[in-house]
Amino acid sequence: MQMSFRWYGTSDPVSLDYIRQIPNMKGIVSAIYDIPVGEVWPLEKIQELKKQVEDKGLELSVIESVPVHEDIKLGKPSRDKYIENYKQTLRNLGEAGIPVVCYNFMPVFDWTRSDLNYELEDGSHALIFDEEEVNKMDPRTLSLPGWDESYTSEEMNQLMDEYKEVDTEKLWENLEYFIKAIMPTAEEADVKMAIHPDDPPYSIFGLPRIITNKEALNRFIGLYDSKYNGVTACVGSYASDPKNDAVAMLKDMLEKDRVNFVHARNVKLTGEGKSFEESAHLSKMGSIDMYEVVKALHEHNFEGAIRPDHGRMIWGETGKPGYGLYDRALGATYLNGLYEAVEKASN
Repeated sequence: MQMSFRWYGTSDPVSLDYIRQIPNMKGIVSAIYDIPVGEVWPLEKIQELKKQVEDKGLELSVIESVPVHEDIKLGKPSRDKYIENYKQTLRNLGEAGIPVVCYNFMPVFDWTRSDLNYELEDGSHALIFDEEEVNKMDPRTLSLPGWDESYTSEEMNQLMDEYKEVDTEKLWENLEYFIKAIMPTAEEADVKMAIHPDDPPYSIFGLPRIITNKEALNRFIGLYDSKYNGVTACVGSYASDPKNDAVAMLKDMLEKDRVNFVHARNVKLTGEGKSFEESAHLSKMGSIDMYEVVKALHEHNFEGAIRPDHGRMIWGETGKPGYGLYDRALGATYLNGLYEAVEKASN
């Protein structure tokens, strides 16, 4: 497996100079953040990003992400225009030699939490999801990481109203339309696609969510039979639903050769319902056996990128919620240690 790290470009307080100092760090996961959703990513901007990374002795391993326009998810007539733009972006990424694109098909917003700065028992701060608190929230008035901040309040209200006409099966239909349209281009461009699971993997605010469990992952890969139609195995997202067995889901996708990218994040399930806090990566700190995660990757000879996912804020660090340097660096080092132990034990 290739150890990688999320980087948000030159405005990220976590610099490439810091990232490259993490032991065994090879890859960078990034994106172009100043292109409006739905527009084509120019080849020149992709090459510029790649050069910034390579000049520091690292590799641009994964683009996370190329966002899917809401018109595609809603199945509007305008979706074909945005799909053509998406295909051209994939061609440009392929020409630049980018091997993997991570994306998601979540309506309106990405990951959602109820608190971005929750103090844990050890004094560190983490992202948490409290089901009771989320149920009290009004999505029309929220501004959270993962939401497209380019939407005005009026546009957000309109989107929420439009999604009232899109149930789970309709969203699956729209995803299938998108997948069958883009995958031949992804194959030609030699760019592996890796859909990220819904985070958390269940409906929020009445919006449908579909990439949620083992059955959903298998339905998804059945939409288009190709290794290019793969998944981002985010074990933290999987495990956020107490009904899911994150390790079993990972193994299932590895056996079918559809894991194109891995997010390694531990979460601790709390309370009676669907509530959790993001913990340190160490197995005993959360609800996921990270040793079994790394062992499964080794046993299936996974050679793709893996990155420590959301980290806590520790040692007084402040910054982008979930994306500080120190705890993610500890996570990378922990995963490196697990992999070395598994590798030596197998010899």
